[in-house]
Amino acid sequence: MQQVTYNRAIVYWLLSGAVLILAMVVVGGITRLTGSGLSMVEWNVISGTLPPLNEAAWVTMFEKYKQFPEYQKLNVGMTLDGFKQIFWWEYLHRLLGRFIGLVFIVPFIYFLVKRQLNGWLFERLLVILLLGVVQGFMGWIMVKSGLVDNPHVSHYRLAAHFLLALALIGVILWTVADLTTRRQERVTSKPLLKLSKVVLAAILVQIIFGAFVAGLKAGFYYNTFPLMNGEFFPSHLKGFLPWSELLNSGTVVQFVHRWAGVLVLLVILFFWYSSRRYTMSSGVQLLIVLLVLIAFVQLGLGIVTLLLAVPVSLGVLHQVVAVLLFSVSVLAVHQLSVGCRAVKA
Repeated sequence: MQQVTYNRAIVYWLLSGAVLILAMVVVGGITRLTGSGLSMVEWNVISGTLPPLNEAAWVTMFEKYKQFPEYQKLNVGMTLDGFKQIFWWEYLHRLLGRFIGLVFIVPFIYFLVKRQLNGWLFERLLVILLLGVVQGFMGWIMVKSGLVDNPHVSHYRLAAHFLLALALIGVILWTVADLTTRRQERVTSKPLLKLSKVVLAAILVQIIFGAFVAGLKAGFYYNTFPLMNGEFFPSHLKGFLPWSELLNSGTVVQFVHRWAGVLVLLVILFFWYSSRRYTMSSGVQLLIVLLVLIAFVQLGLGIVTLLLAVPVSLGVLHQVVAVLLFSVSVLAVHQLSVGCRAVKA
C-alpha cells in the first residue's frame, strides 16, 4: 500500500512538472511575440534570480541593454518604462525556468533518499533532469544568437529550444503512462502502431516549421488564405532561391507550414479511419478521437491566427494546442506500444 501511495506521488509530481513546462511554453510564446526575449543581455543563474530592486539598478540594467544591437537598431529612443515592459516577460520566463528546476530536483532527491526509484525509473528521471539542463543552456544560446549585429534570434535555435520542451513533456508523459498502464499480453497490430508513429513524426515536422515561422516572423508575411496574396506560391520567388537558402526564407517556410498543416490533418484522419477496423480499448479510442478533434481545432486556429496577423493571444494559443496535439500523439503511440487491446475486428 505504501508503494502505491509513493507511486501516485511520483505521478502527481511528474504531471505537475509537465503542466509547469506548458506554462513555460506560454510565457515563452508571450516573450517572443512581445519582442521581450533579448531584454536581459546576461545569464546569471544565481544573481539573476532577483530583478532590479531600485531605480539605480533599473538604470544600470537599461544601460547594459543599450549596448546591444536590438536597442541600437530597433528600439532607439525606448524609455526606461518601455524597457521595464519588455524586461518583465523575459525575467518571468527565466524565473519560471529556475522554479521548474527546483520542482524536479528537490522531489527527485526526496524519492531517491526514500528508495522509491527503481532502476528504470531512476534512469528515466535522470534523462528528464539532463534534458532540463540542456534546455536551460539552449535558452541562453538562443538568446545569445540575437545579441549580435542582426538582433534576431536564430530560428534554428528557437526550433531546438521548443523541441527540447516537447522532449521533456514527451518523456514525462511516457513515464507517467508507464507507471499507470498495466501492460497487456495481447500484441497490438503492428500496422496501426507504425501508423501512430507516422502521425507523431508528421506532427513534429509541422511543429518544426511552425517554430521556423515564428523565428523568421513569417506569420506577418502573407495574411491571406488559402492563397498568398492571390497566388498559390508567390511568383517573384520562383527560380531565385538556392536550395541552401530555402529554410531561411520566411515565404517558403510559411508556404510549407500552411500546407503541412492540411497534410497532418489528412494523416490523422487516415489513422482514425484505419483504426475503425480494429477492436480497441476505450482509452486508445479516446486518444485517437482527441487527435482528430485537436487537429481540426489547430488547423482552424492557425488559419485565423494568420488572417489576423498573429495577435499575441492567438499566437500563444496556437503554440499551446500544438503541445496538446503532440502530447496526445505520444500517449497514443505509448498505449499501442505496450500492447493495449487493438486487434482487427
